[in-house]
Amino acid sequence: NISFANCRCSIIKMDEGKKYYFHDETPLFDSTVIGSKVRKRVLLKMDSFQEGASFKIRGIGYFCAKLVHDKGVNHLVSSSGGNAGYATSFVGKKLGVKVTVFVPITTKPLAIAAMQREGADVIISGSVWDEAHSKALEFATSLDPNDRREYIHPFDHPLIHEGHTTLITEIDKQLTSNNLPMPDCLVVSVGGGGLLCGVVQGMHLPTVRPEWQQVPVIAVETTGAASYNEAVKAGKPVTLDKITTIANTLGAKRVCDQSVEWSKNHKIIGAVVTDEQAVNACKSFAADHRSLV
Repeated sequence: NISFANCRCSIIKMDEGKKYYFHDETPLFDSTVIGSKVRKRVLLKMDSFQEGASFKIRGIGYFCAKLVHDKGVNHLVSSSGGNAGYATSFVGKKLGVKVTVFVPITTKPLAIAAMQREGADVIISGSVWDEAHSKALEFATSLDPNDRREYIHPFDHPLIHEGHTTLITEIDKQLTSNNLPMPDCLVVSVGGGGLLCGVVQGMHLPTVRPEWQQVPVIAVETTGAASYNEAVKAGKPVTLDKITTIANTLGAKRVCDQSVEWSKNHKIIGAVVTDEQAVNACKSFAADHRSLV
């Protein structure tokens, strides 16, 4: 049994949601098509059904809500032209606070328009994410007594990881309620490592079955953005010279430190695929499941 932890979903709100959660509980699909190809039972956790078509709403939403409700923050600052920026914009609107998103010049107009529809101020700054990130940090830490700003990192914060653990608590509940066995492995895509951290942290929660701690995780990256696999080889986070994958808004030149630490305490197997393989997989998924990822 293989369970994919990054893939969209039902409109059933989680009971635990309350004021800190903005995600929906997503279905766990039994993919007979993929299963027949690999001769294994393959379960898909369809987080592409979330608002913004991404798991990001879990961790980003939780982080933003904690800041607004617990610290009185009234201005959220992001630096992502991708899913994290949209998630911050969406949640900020729900929370009734101001949102400013710094994006690199490579950000697609469609992404900018989506964030602006949620009421975010979008500022184009720099040619790559790292430059937008620096500007966002500078802006977020500038003093303004009437503007309580906080920077929302796209993937590197403990509260983001904590929010992402809900993937595992959901999967554990869904497997149990359907009398399905524990998976033999979990397949997770890696950009900056936030999802990976949340998934592995969730597998070690006392509220899920202890057997999760023995389930290996396959961490998948594309060639040209394999910062996690390089970090594991080095035994510490390393910074790539540049991102050369075609999915340039999804890669990070350096993964978060915690993702590397987890590799020392949980079995994580690295895998790197080419851009062509990733694109072909997306095409096949669309054809097989009538869903874009």
